[in-house]
Amino acid sequence: MVAARLTMLSRELWRLRAQVTAAALVVACGIAVLVAMNGAWRSLASSKDRYYEMQRFADVFANVKRAPVSLERPIRAIPGVREVLMRIVHDVTADVPGTREPATLRLISLPAAGKVGINGLWVSRGRLPDSSRDDEVVLSVAFADANGLDVGGHVTAILNGHARRLTITGLGMSPEYVYEVGQGMVFPDNRRFGVMWMGHAEMESAFDMEGGFNDLAILLDAEARPQEVVTRLDRILLRYGCLGAYERTLQQSNRFLSDELDEIRVIANYVPALFLAVAAFLLYTLLSRLVTLQRAEVGLLKAFGYSTGTVALQYVYFGLATVLLGVLLGVPGGLYLEKLLVDLYRQYFHFPALNAEVSPGIVVGAVMASVCAASVGSASAALRAGRLSPVEAMRPELPLGFRASFLDRAGLLAVLPIPLRLILRNLARRPGKALMSITAIALAVGLTIVGRFGLDGVNTILNLQFGRVQHEDVTLIFNEPRPLRVVHDLAQMPGVLRVEPFRVVPVWLRHANRSKRTEITGLEARGELHEIAGYTSGRHAVASDGLVLSARLAAELGLSVGERVEVEVLEGRRNSLVMRVADVVDDLLGAAAYMDHKASSRLLGEAPAISGAYLRVDADKAQLLYQRLKGLPVVSSVIIRSAVIASIRRTLDRTFVVFSLVLAAFATVIVAGVVYNNFRIALSERGNELASLRVLGFSQQEVAGILLGEQLFLTVLSLPVGIALGYGLCALLVPMFDREAFRIPLHLSRQTLAQALLPAIGAAAVAALLVQQRLRRLDLIAVLKTRE
Repeated sequence: MVAARLTMLSRELWRLRAQVTAAALVVACGIAVLVAMNGAWRSLASSKDRYYEMQRFADVFANVKRAPVSLERPIRAIPGVREVLMRIVHDVTADVPGTREPATLRLISLPAAGKVGINGLWVSRGRLPDSSRDDEVVLSVAFADANGLDVGGHVTAILNGHARRLTITGLGMSPEYVYEVGQGMVFPDNRRFGVMWMGHAEMESAFDMEGGFNDLAILLDAEARPQEVVTRLDRILLRYGCLGAYERTLQQSNRFLSDELDEIRVIANYVPALFLAVAAFLLYTLLSRLVTLQRAEVGLLKAFGYSTGTVALQYVYFGLATVLLGVLLGVPGGLYLEKLLVDLYRQYFHFPALNAEVSPGIVVGAVMASVCAASVGSASAALRAGRLSPVEAMRPELPLGFRASFLDRAGLLAVLPIPLRLILRNLARRPGKALMSITAIALAVGLTIVGRFGLDGVNTILNLQFGRVQHEDVTLIFNEPRPLRVVHDLAQMPGVLRVEPFRVVPVWLRHANRSKRTEITGLEARGELHEIAGYTSGRHAVASDGLVLSARLAAELGLSVGERVEVEVLEGRRNSLVMRVADVVDDLLGAAAYMDHKASSRLLGEAPAISGAYLRVDADKAQLLYQRLKGLPVVSSVIIRSAVIASIRRTLDRTFVVFSLVLAAFATVIVAGVVYNNFRIALSERGNELASLRVLGFSQQEVAGILLGEQLFLTVLSLPVGIALGYGLCALLVPMFDREAFRIPLHLSRQTLAQALLPAIGAAAVAALLVQQRLRRLDLIAVLKTRE
């Protein structure tokens, strides 16, 4: 019995090898994405957990203007606090060998020798600075590698107004900077931003911070309540210029990493489910039509005593065998793809060790998911085969009753050629099969669109940000607010064509029972270099008597235009006042608030001051300006627009583009498999009919036109449906990719739509050629001998 069933199964698989291979490739794509994305998520998550625990990553952070180290005792007395690390942190400009533009380095003090620190520094090469030297530093691995620096090299940095030539004694990394980005950055630029560690005593001396600190990291007990610690810490640090303590979840690097893990998790669950759903649908279509073609064989088997369950299981085994082939292709492909993804993530998330971890549980889960999909796809067809009685099954299927369609009644078919008339009548008489074919192709086209959706979204963000918002060539950020007269000094620098100052004010915004810590940016009312622009709403004017809020921030606080929000300033006199929401802008980056620059001075109750400036620069004199900026002690960070764009493009080319191409390639395989399967199944179903038409005098071209015309017609109908379905699938994904740092809009480019349609059209053309070759080999003699 078993041998006979295996023989039957192997014969069917071989006879339908083309269709089986197409379905197996669809299954393989789903398994590969499931294994790769879940494996990459597991590798990143486990590396993160190990690294955080090993290097004792802090639970609470705070920044102050300057506070005495004597505060350590009251801070340690807060319930739940286990350890306290008081540090000195400053952003400084640096002249790095081989780079024209000034770089920004975040200089962090190291705990005293022998003291086990929080946020422990992992030295991968070299050694820690010698406490007897004041010119030794450890440089972040990412910055060193991007700039070709190594142990023994040198960088020149501006420390408190003095140029210092620093020797690199080691290269390292910290859990604070797994994702190494500076102030105002979303994508990393390791050539122009890095982290540097120096001895605490040396930094005290360099920045006149003896007996003081400006940065705090706290490790909590397991049972501690972080929010209560944050509240009590704010009370202690209030008088020292604290901008508000915050938990680990809001720490910049950790937030980016956590958001990325969440997105990987979404893709790992969402995309493979779509792939396997297509596979299940494909198997259902294949087996349903196979049962129709094998009615006589089913009747014979049941007449010879095979039970209903045995016959039904034979079709289930067919589906499982198809899945097995998909597993054999998909699991190795998924493991290889996981390795590629982990290699990509290693470029942006810096761990001492990040390797692709092979998890048997993930592989088993992927196999079980594909088996479930195959079972669902096979079950309906198998039950249909099992329910056929021998007498009914051994008779040819009753022909469909003819009923005049709307086209017949309208007389439209009478004027059409006979082949086209046959095509339209066949589709009208079998709407269910036509609908299944359209649905299968539309799903495949929709998946291709999903594969490129993320890249379109990021390109839209860049076009908005650098095409309509940021027109400045250079952005300067000062180490502390400076008098407004600095604008005149900047305007006199070489190559500077225009200067527009801005003021950044840290605040708490409160409305009803909601609150949000953010920043208000004061802009020039009639500025040209930095504008407020929305994704759909165009340019927004800077309000002179209220706030302009990003749509994300307004939604978080439950605010709309005209309502009032409480503003608590976190610097200077720490004023509190109520302001009107003048406008809401649907921007795509951050959760920002804007106001008129002059009004920001009134908000603070201080003389006009600026936090930085936007510059328009003569490109021919840019190098002279960069040289001057490298030596300015008041500048902590220099952001060059062209360099940022180039860095983001490199990041996209190495991550989003690769990932999108992989998904699009998988989706293309699915499109080709679905379209080819539709053509081959149609040929199997109607081979005898088409051969009969040949015997009746139809030419080979006319017969091919009937079959291929029908399938091409269905393919064309499925394309707009696929676009609509892809748009809907992307709309479901948009809320899942809603970060505070940026939001991916629902935008599909013409290129994406074209690349979604071309595989379906190309697959249809190739399938048509292959099927036409098989039509030429139809055995007309066998058809004449066919017994009804």
